[in-house]
Amino acid sequence: MFFPIAFVAARQLARTRPLFVRGFSTSQVYDANKMKIAVIGQSQFGTEVYNLLKKEGHEIVGVFTIPDLQGKPDPLAVAGEKDGVPTFKFPRWRVKGQSIPEVVKQYQAVGADLNVLPFCSQFIPMDVINTPQHGSIIYHPSILPRHRGASAINWTLIHGDKKAGFTIFWADDGLDTGPILLQKECYAGPNETLDGLYNKFLYPEGIKAMAEAVQLIADGKAPRIPQSEDGATYEPMLKKKESVQINWDQPAEALHNFIRGNDKLPGAWTTINGEQVTLFGSKMFKKEVPEGAEVEVAGASKPAIVHKGGMIFSGNDGKMLNVKNLQFADGSMIPAKMFGKADAGGATLELTAEEKDLEGQLKDVWKGILSIAEIQGETDFFKAGAGSMDVVRLVEEVLQRCSDVNIQNEDVYMNTTFDDFMQMVVRKGRGLDEPDEFEYDAIEMHVNNLKLEFPNQLFINNEFVDASNGATFDTINPTDESVICKVSKGTKEDVNTAVKAAKEAFEEGPWGKMNPRDRGKLMYRLADLMDEHKEELATLEAIDSGAVYTLALKTHVGMSIDTFRYYAGWCDKIMGTTIPINQARPNHNLTYTKREPVGVVGLIVPWNYPLMMLAWKMGAALTPGNTIVLKPAQVTPLTALKFAELAVKAGFPPGVINILPGAGSQVGQAILDHHDVRKVGFTGSTPVGKDIMRSCAVSNLKRVSLELGGKSPLVIFSDCDLDRAVRQSLSGCFFNKGENCIASGRLFVEESIHDEFVTRVVEEIKKMKIGDPLDRSVDHGPQNHLAHFNSLLEYCKVGVEQGAKLVYGGDRVDRPGLFMHPTVFTEVTDDMWIAKEESFGPVMIISKFKDGDIDGMLKSANGTEFGLASGVFTKDINKALYVADNLQAGTVFVNTYNKTDVAAPFGGFKQSGFGKDLGQEALHEYTRTKAVTVEYWL
Repeated sequence: MFFPIAFVAARQLARTRPLFVRGFSTSQVYDANKMKIAVIGQSQFGTEVYNLLKKEGHEIVGVFTIPDLQGKPDPLAVAGEKDGVPTFKFPRWRVKGQSIPEVVKQYQAVGADLNVLPFCSQFIPMDVINTPQHGSIIYHPSILPRHRGASAINWTLIHGDKKAGFTIFWADDGLDTGPILLQKECYAGPNETLDGLYNKFLYPEGIKAMAEAVQLIADGKAPRIPQSEDGATYEPMLKKKESVQINWDQPAEALHNFIRGNDKLPGAWTTINGEQVTLFGSKMFKKEVPEGAEVEVAGASKPAIVHKGGMIFSGNDGKMLNVKNLQFADGSMIPAKMFGKADAGGATLELTAEEKDLEGQLKDVWKGILSIAEIQGETDFFKAGAGSMDVVRLVEEVLQRCSDVNIQNEDVYMNTTFDDFMQMVVRKGRGLDEPDEFEYDAIEMHVNNLKLEFPNQLFINNEFVDASNGATFDTINPTDESVICKVSKGTKEDVNTAVKAAKEAFEEGPWGKMNPRDRGKLMYRLADLMDEHKEELATLEAIDSGAVYTLALKTHVGMSIDTFRYYAGWCDKIMGTTIPINQARPNHNLTYTKREPVGVVGLIVPWNYPLMMLAWKMGAALTPGNTIVLKPAQVTPLTALKFAELAVKAGFPPGVINILPGAGSQVGQAILDHHDVRKVGFTGSTPVGKDIMRSCAVSNLKRVSLELGGKSPLVIFSDCDLDRAVRQSLSGCFFNKGENCIASGRLFVEESIHDEFVTRVVEEIKKMKIGDPLDRSVDHGPQNHLAHFNSLLEYCKVGVEQGAKLVYGGDRVDRPGLFMHPTVFTEVTDDMWIAKEESFGPVMIISKFKDGDIDGMLKSANGTEFGLASGVFTKDINKALYVADNLQAGTVFVNTYNKTDVAAPFGGFKQSGFGKDLGQEALHEYTRTKAVTVEYWL
């Protein structure tokens, strides 16, 4: 006799569909071979298999399922009866080990070619299994021959298997021993639960695979691969209560695996302070022991600790795990952090008239789901017969009636009686039951009429942590050179930890398996949070980098938000191509390409636009699914760390984004040297860019993109709109205090308008207000940091020494802070150092050229090793296009300047680097192309 799988947890799970109810289809193209099929089994899983087989054109000649439970038919019975398919509800198929003749006769009458058993809890006799021409196939939720038996999913996780999956096999007279037809695998993460694994992979992929298996049989292509006994295991069914009691004399990881392997069903339990309690939501806990209340755990060598993040338990190896939720013997659930507290359930709320009306509606919903006449306050949803499928329906019913109430499946499990459920809905509706805030040790300041709260630690694996050696550094406000706060200073060891987290997130975590559109939703949510916190982010940019607040709000932060929104839209639009190749006649070939993420990406960003440079690179890198280890500039780390906080709140999984402030020689170099980092993106100086290329080559031949220095020429012809040219030239040079990679580093002004142009520029500079960047009327703030400020003063000194004419500025403003007067040099010739080298500050270099000498001007303009950006002002379109064609720069602006946009690619030529930020082209920097060639035949 054959006994198909009947594992307890899967029986409960199989009644349900995942949280998001959907139908299933397969992308495989089947031929015309179809069969007559008997579907034997039960549950929503069986129903979806039934529906998909019908959709694929097979004829369902009979449905064989279980009798109604408490008057409720199984979903498979409902589907069969609705479609007019003969539907049978046999209580049993045999008595005392013998087939029931009447049952077998009714089965044989349907004339099936194949039995399909997607999920079946009954004993099916072998004379039924072997009746059809093609026999019977069965779904089993493990990679056979491992984990034969009834509780396969549970044991996969309890044993800590890295690989999970399912098998479709041919039924024989053994227990899950028949020949294998097909198998599919998935990664089982270290915090995977039974519930999560089933809903994420075993349920949806299992449905599609059953249809695939049936078609392989119909096409005569289905294999029968004998199961090996090497590596075979059989574990008992986790049905009896004592089988899921926790044995605390184990290492912490084994305890964690046992708890998650029974989460949600049947649930691992213990006794705490004399009460039987089932544990859910386990994770390993690697931080220091938190403060909290100790509670007695039966059989454990140490007490558990109730703390603000849950309840800590210890293994016999001294390591710890944390549990988030607890369920008592009466079925009620609470957050573990509330154990032993009198107000664990919260005060009972008095309902408003509108809420009382909602209460009546929800009672009707409960009546409909539970099929009972009256709902009392103490009516328990699950004790009244509800299953997981009913949880999904209840959540959807509530969302239809209360669109502003964010209710999840977990809320139903935590509030099982009607009164508790109603109170939970009301609390959420009133905004009284918000989820736990992401907690960290925040720096608090009152600045810019705002209360600022921001992190100052390394951000690794969704946690803010101190550096491995405890080191810190001061971050300075350039407005008055005061210390803002101390910031953790990363080490090589910290980089190793971060890269490990990023690699696990890419290869094993939910990020790597996430649908592209869902990845886009996270990025949209992050952009929305940045928008909500834009005043805080702009204030941090102002105090940490000296950016004028209004500019920071519009550009530093505003363009960062735009960048994430732009790339969020690209997540589901990264596509390959199909390529016609020579066919392998008489066979056929299909060649196509895929663009895949590269893996762990290291990003090193500069101090002039701390948040915007982060966004430009990280937006493009996250879009295809890479994970990130980012080093912000040591002098401007604060907005990157605040961004990390928002990323957690947006829902980014652990390890996807890691941010490590620190020295370039330590953190930056460790990123470059790490063999698990596959790509580096860098913005900074040309000399450092060369060092980065060397390190990337020596370590593991990393891919690298570099946005480096510039000496961007801006050409002003005499036929230009002079008012516009003056205004745009001032912006081109002094935008963001001149700390701008595409600043117009040298202006070429046609001789006939040169003097007037210079006069008007100086007049406008004198109108500029220099001062506190938080003052809304200020035009020009402090330079970023002291070393850079001093280098600017030296730059001006060299210009004067080499004979350039200092028309204005060149010195420090007489006030505290790192303020420099906007500076203008004229009579600058090609041989001067300031004509070739970038100042990266508020220094305008003006050279005049003879009217009409376009080619001579172009020779001078192109006479540097830089080629980042350029510009031209003229009313003559022919002249404009000729100059644009011949300027050696990655970007050319015509009758405008600084007009960058998230959709337009940005990057330089020559020693200004290679590779692009922004636009579709930037996605190529963070993807790799895979070519796939398939040969097929008829």
